[in-house]
Amino acid sequence: MNSSAQFLNPSEAAKRLGVSVKALRLYEQRGLIAPVRTAAGWRSYGPDEMARVAEIAALRELGLSLSQVARVLGGDSESLEPALAAHQAALEGRVHQLIKAVDKVRRLRSDLTCGRVPAVSELARLMRPASKLSVVFDLPWPWGGERFELQDIRSLNYIIGPLGSGKTRLAKRIAETLPGAAFFGLDRLAHGGATAKALLHSDPALKSRVDQTLAWLVEDGATISEALVCVLAGLETEGPTILVIDMLEQGLDKATQEALIARLRRRSSECRPLFFLTRSSSILDLDAVGNDESIILCPANHSPPTNVRPYPGYPGFEAVATCLASPEVRARTEGVIAWRPQVA
Repeated sequence: MNSSAQFLNPSEAAKRLGVSVKALRLYEQRGLIAPVRTAAGWRSYGPDEMARVAEIAALRELGLSLSQVARVLGGDSESLEPALAAHQAALEGRVHQLIKAVDKVRRLRSDLTCGRVPAVSELARLMRPASKLSVVFDLPWPWGGERFELQDIRSLNYIIGPLGSGKTRLAKRIAETLPGAAFFGLDRLAHGGATAKALLHSDPALKSRVDQTLAWLVEDGATISEALVCVLAGLETEGPTILVIDMLEQGLDKATQEALIARLRRRSSECRPLFFLTRSSSILDLDAVGNDESIILCPANHSPPTNVRPYPGYPGFEAVATCLASPEVRARTEGVIAWRPQVA
């Protein structure tokens, strides 16, 4: 008989497996796992449940939806081919980058042999991941034009702050400053997403990509809506090197937000960086933020924006948590603005 020491509560199991507690609940809701219950009715994860969750997490890392995961675990391997093909393409991309790095080192060694000493900056670039970007610009109003350096741009970058903090102006300045970047504003929803519909109608390849992603998201619990189609049209459009999206959660229900951000997290780290303005705890789940994600906080007092790590006690963490609300609360307060009394 297994001892109680082998069984973990949801928080302990999630930490051990590198997933969120929310993910464990979702797997249970979809019938993929069935944690045992203690005498008091609490969920408990033993060796068998832990092994099953590890299998699910591995299949999710390959890009499978939960429905596809269920079919694979049930013995149907048909869903594996496209997932493995995409994983192979990502690996080949990394191999290509490594080959370029090796060639660079080889050239530097050859230069040394010929008596040419490389610059320190060139040596430093060898140790800097190619995907890490940075940009320097003057902060817009409501700041005072301070010089600001945005370092270590990652795959997913969240911009957050209270009302009036300047986060939208910061996002637009980032889109203006970063080479090849584009700002995707709330006007994407105007007239029922007419612009997105016209774009999909004129570009069959884009429509195919959007339809494929929609099917994937629906299997993960998303609801098809004009708002979702609009944001996917922007995400799947080939063109901008970097996309800055205003209020990613706008018009999306809780399940759709969770499915969408989970999908975006499983993109290859080689994909273009994305910036999201958000105040939704489903989009920015502080328990699920990974190593290739960053949080940019615009403080209420208009101090310069700062990077915040998702750990309680880290400077700015409480301010970020205070800005976040559940999708239900966000939906109830949509369009509400702060009231300030007139000064006599």
